[in-house]
Amino acid sequence: MSELQILMSGLVFPESPRWHNDRLWFSDWGAHEVIAVDLEGKSEVIARVPSFPMCIDRLPDGRLLIVSANDGLLLRREPDGSLATHADLTGLAQHAWNDIVVDGRGNAYVNNIGFDFPGGEFVPGILALATPEGSARQVAEGVAFPNGMVVTPDNSTLILAESYGNRLTAFDIAPDGSLSNRRLWADLQGGAPDGICLDAEGAIWYGDVPNKRCVRVREGGEVLQTIDLDRGCFACTLGGADKKTLFLTANDWRGPANMTEGARTGQMLTAEAPAPGVGWP
Repeated sequence: MSELQILMSGLVFPESPRWHNDRLWFSDWGAHEVIAVDLEGKSEVIARVPSFPMCIDRLPDGRLLIVSANDGLLLRREPDGSLATHADLTGLAQHAWNDIVVDGRGNAYVNNIGFDFPGGEFVPGILALATPEGSARQVAEGVAFPNGMVVTPDNSTLILAESYGNRLTAFDIAPDGSLSNRRLWADLQGGAPDGICLDAEGAIWYGDVPNKRCVRVREGGEVLQTIDLDRGCFACTLGGADKKTLFLTANDWRGPANMTEGARTGQMLTAEAPAPGVGWP
């Protein structure tokens, strides 16, 4: 691994990085903004959303999906920049929604942690599926603080980070988007996975906030690389020209205060990874 470099600093609470069209797209929850930045550090605010958290991913046709978490809505950014409701999730859960991944069929998986965080009594969360037509249904339950998700390039497997379970969990994906055959993908031995990404060798990078690191593991749990940080790593993705640049969102975790206003200690970091990213776009 190369040394870490700072791509952007002074962010409130950066999350949900995604590489698209030669730029890194991410959401700054505290600023309620979706931002795109190039490798030279030139950035642009793409959208503003009142809600947070507001994780993002992209449909196969390139349109951006934004989780308007507190409203229970999945928003779609149209080519003219306007935001439309892609799916209404309000009938599936009462708590705020969290992370999202979209597969090659255009199915969007969104998870709900199931309780008031932080401070609320723990209750397992759920995964929901929003179809390309906009219908929504629950497809999994009983997950321990669901966080980052990835779908394998063949659309056959969804892998989920269970932050309170200290594990990565896999599901088979049926042609209609349903999930089955839930199984342990990796026991992380005390690791607390947040945002995750998949590389070309089938390994997963996961951000770990309490342990202040980003870790690469293979199926079964063998640790391949560890990047230690001076603050929590909330999410990661692979991008750049050869998809071998690892992007990490990092911040001091001080509780909900720095999710909204904070001291702008959030950073976007980069390093060169041993294997390129996979998937689309």
